[in-house]
Amino acid sequence: MSWIPKIHFEISERKILLRVFDLASITLMLILVYSLFHFDYLKIRYSRWGWILVLWLYYTVFAAIFELYDLQKAASFQTTLKNVLLTVSTTVLFFILTPFVTPVLPDNRLQILMFFGSMVAGILFWRYAYIKLVSAPRFNKRILVVGNSFDINLIAANLHRADPNYRVIGFVNTDEVHPEDFDKRLKAIEVHNLIKAIKRYTVSEIVVASSAKGVGVDLYNKLLVLLERGFPIREYTQVYEEITHRVPVQHVERDFYKYFPFSRSNKNRFYLFISRLFNAIFALCVVFLSLFIFPLVFLGNLIANRGPLFYTQERVGLNGKPFNIIKLRTMIVDAEAGGAQYASKTDRRITPFGKILRNLRIDEIPQCINILKGEMSLIGPRPERPVFVKELSEKIPFYEIRHAVKPGLTGWAQVRGRYAESVDDTLEKLQYDLFYIKHRNLFLDLNILLKTISTVVYYRGQ
Repeated sequence: MSWIPKIHFEISERKILLRVFDLASITLMLILVYSLFHFDYLKIRYSRWGWILVLWLYYTVFAAIFELYDLQKAASFQTTLKNVLLTVSTTVLFFILTPFVTPVLPDNRLQILMFFGSMVAGILFWRYAYIKLVSAPRFNKRILVVGNSFDINLIAANLHRADPNYRVIGFVNTDEVHPEDFDKRLKAIEVHNLIKAIKRYTVSEIVVASSAKGVGVDLYNKLLVLLERGFPIREYTQVYEEITHRVPVQHVERDFYKYFPFSRSNKNRFYLFISRLFNAIFALCVVFLSLFIFPLVFLGNLIANRGPLFYTQERVGLNGKPFNIIKLRTMIVDAEAGGAQYASKTDRRITPFGKILRNLRIDEIPQCINILKGEMSLIGPRPERPVFVKELSEKIPFYEIRHAVKPGLTGWAQVRGRYAESVDDTLEKLQYDLFYIKHRNLFLDLNILLKTISTVVYYRGQ
């Protein structure tokens, strides 16, 4: 038997493919159009590569904003078509409006249409090939999970949702319990048939989701044989974090402090200095720009949201220290007359004008004052109210670790997670927050900023 799994593109590899071939498709199509037609606006010449680099930069930024690198959306041609049109339109607009780093506008405006059409055609041709080839089922990564009976369905659902090409096809149950509600699409594999099942179902990788005590001697010996022969075997928390970009706190248990490197980014002085500097510059710029927006907000509040424009609320900040957050009011007056309660996406207490403020993230603008005061950062876990922190800390393990860094105006959980309307939703957002705390760096911060812009553009504000 060959122990080399069939070809599969990892998440990072597929995203690199999308980025590289998008740029290559644009460039090759422009060269082709220049060769076949009278297209002089953007000549691909060695002495003019600066123009191409600017074009690549604009495209890469706007492709991230319009979610062209989202693998779930990239697998749908209809969604890809819409996002390509938005990305190319914005890229071309910025390109022609910055003539100090790009070519001067041509006399024949048809050249701009040819420029736009060439980019769209090149990208769509490549993206169609990606959907039919790279994103096809033949390149799915077929996974066999070694785990306990209570986790199998949840593990499969989490991995399938995070990566459309990551397929859990079966499991080896390490418990003696045999519940009736197993997902019927998952194949139950007995330990003595493990090696035969790998051959039969062309398994690409084994993911171990059981503790050392859950893996019996027979199973351990078979896994050891596979490992010695070069077959990929990985631990579930590692796979989960890599694919979902969340820290699986519910599986880490008591060894969390060994697993979680608290000091990696919290002690990086260069990162902290750049972060503080950018926070101050960003907050000052937003405060200045808000001077032009606030007259409209004040008028809208006066007409459709009668009552105070601002409100303050106590939140928990760095190291558990409370502070007062400043926001624009989006709910009815006395919204919590009956006591503190969670907000939901369809909360009836939110006024129609307040919903607009939330979706566009305008209600968060006053928090720039908190940033300038050093109570918040631009990026970090969203600050929660003390009453909810106390309640959630009793229900969710490691919840208070969120306070190891300053709370943020936006964060990884806000751009990746759903609206928190329950303890389960809060647990999911905590997993995203802990991933950010564990891995935060300038590149991740930039990614969050771009995704925040996507959230506003697609009207998904919370």
